[in-house]
Amino acid sequence: MILLSNIDFTLPLADPVLKFLLILLIILAAPLLLNKLRVPHLLGLIIAGAIIGPNGFNLVLRDSSIILSGTAGLLYIMFLAGLEIDMGDFKKNSGKSLVFGMYTFLIPMILGTVVGLWVLDFSMETSVLLASMFASHTLIAYPIISKLGISKNNAVSITVGGTMITDTLALLVLTIIVGMATGNADNAFWIRLGVSIVIFALIVLLVFPFIGRWFFKRVHDNISQYIFVLSMVFFGAFLAQLAGMEAIIGSFLAGLALNRLIPQSSPLMNRVEFVGNAIFIPFFLLSVGMLIDYRAFFTSFETIKVGMVMIIVATAAKYAAAWLTQKTFRLSVDQRSVIFGLSNAQAAATLAAVMVGYNVILGTDANGAPIRLLNESVLNGTILMILVTCAIASFSAQKGAHNIAMKESGEETDDKDTKDEHILIPVSNEETVEELVNLSLAIKSKTNTSGLYALKVIDNQNSDDKTLKSSKRVLQTAVDTAAATDTRLKGLLRYDLSISNAITSVVKEREITDLVLGLHKEKDIPAAFLGNIVENVLQHSSVTTFIYKPVQPLATIKRHLIILPDRAEKEIGFIPVMNRVWNVLQNTGAKVVFYGSEDTLKAIKKLFAKRAGEISYVNFSDWDDFLIVFRDVKADDSMWVIFSRKEGYSYDPVMPRIPGYLNKYFQSNSFILSYPIQASMDEGTRYLT
Repeated sequence: MILLSNIDFTLPLADPVLKFLLILLIILAAPLLLNKLRVPHLLGLIIAGAIIGPNGFNLVLRDSSIILSGTAGLLYIMFLAGLEIDMGDFKKNSGKSLVFGMYTFLIPMILGTVVGLWVLDFSMETSVLLASMFASHTLIAYPIISKLGISKNNAVSITVGGTMITDTLALLVLTIIVGMATGNADNAFWIRLGVSIVIFALIVLLVFPFIGRWFFKRVHDNISQYIFVLSMVFFGAFLAQLAGMEAIIGSFLAGLALNRLIPQSSPLMNRVEFVGNAIFIPFFLLSVGMLIDYRAFFTSFETIKVGMVMIIVATAAKYAAAWLTQKTFRLSVDQRSVIFGLSNAQAAATLAAVMVGYNVILGTDANGAPIRLLNESVLNGTILMILVTCAIASFSAQKGAHNIAMKESGEETDDKDTKDEHILIPVSNEETVEELVNLSLAIKSKTNTSGLYALKVIDNQNSDDKTLKSSKRVLQTAVDTAAATDTRLKGLLRYDLSISNAITSVVKEREITDLVLGLHKEKDIPAAFLGNIVENVLQHSSVTTFIYKPVQPLATIKRHLIILPDRAEKEIGFIPVMNRVWNVLQNTGAKVVFYGSEDTLKAIKKLFAKRAGEISYVNFSDWDDFLIVFRDVKADDSMWVIFSRKEGYSYDPVMPRIPGYLNKYFQSNSFILSYPIQASMDEGTRYLT
């Protein structure tokens, strides 16, 4: 038994249990207390770190455990920025990101160098290194953006892309200046640096996706998948260090590499965000706060002078870059606030630069004291700059992001009434239930958090305790899969002599709008087209229906090939199906190729005109020559075939032969057979979104 007298309460706390408990209580209390004062909790955690740290009440030392957790949190922020970015939008805005990246790099570099030379009387090398500290920034306000759900906004994509550019250039300046100051910048230095950067980028951007897709296809254990993702983050960071760059560049590129393998709506993404926001990122913010030494600002006028100059220059330069970006690309004031908020915070790369510069000793003065590339005034001024810029960034990002989120929420409410969206997933096989739920999570609208149902039908004549237990286990698997994404799925258990009757009854009772049926991945489509059960459901139910055969996880699909019949755009269910396709593209980031007639493709282009994504179009209208599509199929492709019921505008007599083609030529790929709603115009209008 451990007696109370045996617990060490001396400060700083050494007992690991007390130490961890104190940090958890701060992480818990900071948001609750500061939200009432409208202070961003990120800033609150930094202030809390300063209070409990060695320069405050000395409750906790900034020891190796805090540094380790803080480093993990910093890498996590950069990884999430790369992971959550919309790759289609990122590529579409790559030019804008380049422009912003050059704005936010060159303006601070020029202004910082001039101020360093003429105001602070520093040498050229010190002034350039100081300017590179202003040019870099940390996405410390990104959790605010992510929490408010605007991570796919153009302003965020532009800023995240620009961050990679300016941080890379700033850290290269750091490497070069240190090399020059220490006399190591010879020809071999430049060759070694260039080659190592190229090799590092190729490994992360080309090899990581290949490894990730291979792993996710074969390993379905949730814990193993998360550990794999965490390993790739740190491996990317380590490779960056080997290449002579900062680890944050590697973690960001790792996020880009795994972007399309971790869908936004997936349980894995939910786990990645949850652990990061709950543990790693708060530890990083606390560790930053522990660096703040308020006493330095009262003991040296030089520190105050340098600190104020650094704050003014860094803030003015970043605001100028955000303002120029807004004017160049005609963005809104709120988007400018988001860009400024994301790019103004100085933390990670700035700390790296100042610590490296402080540790570079150029010689000694007359008294034998070391002459450093960056002196103590710059070191202490940097800590002050970090505190102030993080505060400004948090307020600016929160204000702009809140306004954008409110506006986007209003637009979604006006354009898309998703309150009546109900998705039903009839389940029978425990092996495929997770993929059926994952598809349903991918096609559902963002605002639909409780409109999913899983149905298990038990035959009245063959029901026993074993069947009942098995059925409940299948339903629980579906419920747990959805719950992992914070989505409520309700399990329904029905006794009926006819499975199809049970499904159609639930469709009517629950006002189902979308039906997701599954085919076992090891079996062929029944020879009698889709089988009696599916045929009866299609005949007696008019809702949008998806028949899914999952050969591989949805997250590992590279391309979706979507084949539409002629006149598909005239169907009542055309827009709902296209919206579901769009939701899948948003959640997975996969490429899509539409096959259809000229008029159908024209309608799709109009519908997707304002939506970012990697979309291509192929003119195809002769379903008698349907097999020609299979020539385009590659490994990791998925095929969507949009059908029509016999009374539909777009029905083609060839359609009943398509399942036979899929059985014969498409065994190694996943596919989805989609039947848009077929109803009278009055009934169908409520599905239009």
